[in-house]
Amino acid sequence: MDNFSLDDLDPDQRVAATAPRGPVCILAGAGTGKTRTITYRIAHLINTGAVSPQRVLAVTFTKRAAGEMRDRLAHMGIPRVQARTFHSAAMRQLAYFWPRFAGDLQYQLLDKRLPLVAQAARAVGVSTAKETLVDLTGEIEWAKATLISPDNYAEQMENFHRTPPVSAKEVGQVYAKYEELKFRPGVALLDFDDVINHLATGIGKVPGVADEFRQQYRTFVIDEYQDVTPAQQRLVRAWLGERDDLTIVGDANQTIYSFTGASPSFLLDFTRDYPNAVTVRLQRDYRSTPQITDLANAVIGQAKGRIAGTKLKLQGMKPAGQPPQFATYECEPDEAHDVARRIKRLIETGTAPSEIAVLYRINAQSAVFEEALSEAGIVYQVRGGEGFFLRPEIRQAMSGLTRLASTGRAEELDPVDAVTEVLRRQGMTQNEPEGQGARERWQMQNAFLSLVKDLVRTDSTLTLNGIVQEMARRKDAKQPPNVNGVTLASLHSAKGLEWDAVFLTGLQEGSLPIKQALKEGERQIEEERRLFYVGITRARRFLHMSWSKARSEGGRATRKRTRFLDGIVPEEKADKPTQHKMERRSRCRVCGRPLTTPEEKVLGHCTTCPEDTDQALFAALRAWRAAEAKDRGKPAYMIFTDATLMAIAEAMPSTDAEFLAIPGVGPVKLDKFADDLRDVLEEYR
Repeated sequence: MDNFSLDDLDPDQRVAATAPRGPVCILAGAGTGKTRTITYRIAHLINTGAVSPQRVLAVTFTKRAAGEMRDRLAHMGIPRVQARTFHSAAMRQLAYFWPRFAGDLQYQLLDKRLPLVAQAARAVGVSTAKETLVDLTGEIEWAKATLISPDNYAEQMENFHRTPPVSAKEVGQVYAKYEELKFRPGVALLDFDDVINHLATGIGKVPGVADEFRQQYRTFVIDEYQDVTPAQQRLVRAWLGERDDLTIVGDANQTIYSFTGASPSFLLDFTRDYPNAVTVRLQRDYRSTPQITDLANAVIGQAKGRIAGTKLKLQGMKPAGQPPQFATYECEPDEAHDVARRIKRLIETGTAPSEIAVLYRINAQSAVFEEALSEAGIVYQVRGGEGFFLRPEIRQAMSGLTRLASTGRAEELDPVDAVTEVLRRQGMTQNEPEGQGARERWQMQNAFLSLVKDLVRTDSTLTLNGIVQEMARRKDAKQPPNVNGVTLASLHSAKGLEWDAVFLTGLQEGSLPIKQALKEGERQIEEERRLFYVGITRARRFLHMSWSKARSEGGRATRKRTRFLDGIVPEEKADKPTQHKMERRSRCRVCGRPLTTPEEKVLGHCTTCPEDTDQALFAALRAWRAAEAKDRGKPAYMIFTDATLMAIAEAMPSTDAEFLAIPGVGPVKLDKFADDLRDVLEEYR
């Protein structure tokens, strides 16, 4: 068992690895080698005879992390160490001790809570809409993880600033009924929180169990301690009893799961609970360039509250790299297409697609990037959420549109009005609802509607049948899951991962911090800041941050950059991506009248005013478009609309800036078609 050397560690890591048995608190910043440190600590304790391998229990929060720890220990010549998730460890222990806890009573694991929550909701007369049930399930999970019973839910939820999906009284009633329904003659249904709580109770109360367990396990190592819930902390205390052979690892700056019941207080209070604890701070960052770590430090350095008191400051140990990039855009489609253009350039210059990630606050934001990457021919995968067209609310909307399009009225209906009505019938409200599940459903529906509006804005002749066909095409063209491509992920699902190049997108107020956090106050706003910090620290060498002034093209440019970049963004750089675009005309260049239709805004003049277009050139552009559409197997309007071709014929652009000044010609289409367009135009100059 000597297949490792402590000389491989830096001075702080070595202090943590070689600390004597007893309480050890490792405050480990992002990229500082915490997994390496705790595996070396386990190996050192075993190698020096302080503990035998089978007496160690290492606990992580993901199967991936547990597997990585086991693999590292095996490579170091350390066998038989139990490295498990909380769930896996508790399940294994409960299965062994259950007959002593419950006698002849059998138990079954409740893998899916939603059906039983639905049954409980029906029983007490509460809405069984899917999004309500999802939120009720989440609320029950949070209450159980926080050790809150049905009887005191209504009182306690106010202390935690929760926003329940229905009244607090009704949540308590559903919760109570749910617990009642789990007990049946001869068998108990146990959810994950029951496994944790029953095990903790049994170890503490059933004679002989504690002694047997503590004889088996002498040393405990727990990772991501800032994410421990009160229920999990109760289990840890039951494991330990009066002993203190515990090593914890955590970073309060990465506390982003309070909505699940996680609390950093157990990490922050560790030295208060164990005054003799060895505390080590790991701040040397081996993941990111100094430019990225400096930015991360600047963002988290503005944090407020107790969590900010840890003052971990990353020290970038990698060679210097390029400074992080900042960009503002007029609208989300512009942002998405420029990000796609930049990604394409990274891939062309040697960055593997699997080493590139686009991160956003909520899954609803993926739609516009999925579209832009597809148009650019870039393979991608969506992590931490279903693909846009696979989500139930989007499938439901598609079915509703298909049925409506099959009626004899389809050609008479305005597509935007028709889609709006379909979504309204399916529960979409004018204002964003409360509750996480309901909000995400609403956001996805809104994204769907925005996509339809963008299609109609691009081609005003598009009918409802055309919308249905285009949506089906986009669904079919989407890349399958689990491919070797660019990763699209929410900030939450990106935790624990890293990439060479990261694009942090949608960094405007209302998205980050999210609107709900703005309503709930400073505590939640600070968690949003930490979420942003997590996103920044995912990047190894390239970081691009962006935001948009409006949701859709032509929308009101009222959105502001996230407050988390105040005093950090070099203002002179932030507007560069939009400087190449000329201001789009709002008034007719001929008569001066305000332009009202999408076609007029593209042309830059009223449709009734005299044209100065070379009709032969316009015909040549249309012929080129028809051939291009045939080669690519796409509708002609997907290449360019008639209005855009007319504007090109009138403007006779030659430079990239002149092309980009024409609505309908974005960075992606410029890369694809500019050379061909120049060839056509050259014949008519």
